[in-house]
This record gives sequence, C-alpha cells and structure tokens, in this order.
Amino acid sequence: MKLFYRTQRDLAKAINDLVDAYWLDTITEEELILGVKSMYLNNQDKLMKDGVFTKVIQQQCGKRRLLLIMKIVGINK
Repeated sequence: MKLFYRTQRDLAKAINDLVDAYWLDTITEEELILGVKSMYLNNQDKLMKDGVFTKVIQQQCGKRRLLLIMKIVGINK
C-alpha cells in the first residue's frame, strides 16, 4: 500500500480495494484501521474539502465504504 496517491481516483481505488479486502476477510481489522488512518493522514487534501469528502471520492467509493472510513478516522457526520 502506498502512503501518497497522485490523484483522487487513485486514492478512491485504494480505499475501495482496502475496504473490500476487509469485507472478504483477506485482511484483518487492524490492517484495515492502519491502512485507512495512514491514507487519511497523508492524503487529506485529496480525500476531503471543507470537512466533507470530495465529490470524486463520494462517487467512486459509495456510502457504505465512506461510513466505515468516517468511523475509523473519527469524523462525525
């Protein structure tokens, strides 16, 4: 897993792959949490704008994945 992503679409694909791997029991919960937190900390400018997920992230990831991401990083809706 990379720490820094070039585009919002690259970041969205990585988030999708990570969450889907967790849902398929390919990775553990700890690996998911560490991965999400490192993506969030290193790519906040691509992930969020004005406290809301960017449109590209919303469209590419979907509500269920983003709800999980919000719970992991502690963002209140």
